[in-house]
Amino acid sequence: QVQLVESGGGLVQAGGSLTLSCAASGRTFSDYTISWFRQAPGKEREFVAGIDWSGRKPLYDAIAKDRFTISRDNGEKVVPLQMSSLKPEDTAVYYCAASDRHNGIVVVPLLTDYPIWGQGTQVTVSS
Repeated sequence: QVQLVESGGGLVQAGGSLTLSCAASGRTFSDYTISWFRQAPGKEREFVAGIDWSGRKPLYDAIAKDRFTISRDNGEKVVPLQMSSLKPEDTAVYYCAASDRHNGIVVVPLLTDYPIWGQGTQVTVSS
């Protein structure tokens, strides 16, 4: 199976941009759907965006649509999340997660569908 490591978090002003990266290790990366979730203090973890094995079928939550872009490079085994027009309410720990329950074909925006998680990276957006 794969292991995931997130990077790229930091402090950014409102309206700014940030790109997170999810790097995977393991030989079967293309078997996995990869998604980004986030968890703000005192709130439940929520789906942000996910992408199928081919990279051609991303799925976005409304909170991310038109502001965030998810992509993947199966050769480099990375899934970047480009975030723009950031708002203070985007402040959270961002996690990437992997699921092979649908052979990487379907993105399911549910926590319970993802057995593999990274350690998270903090994003703070100042007003």
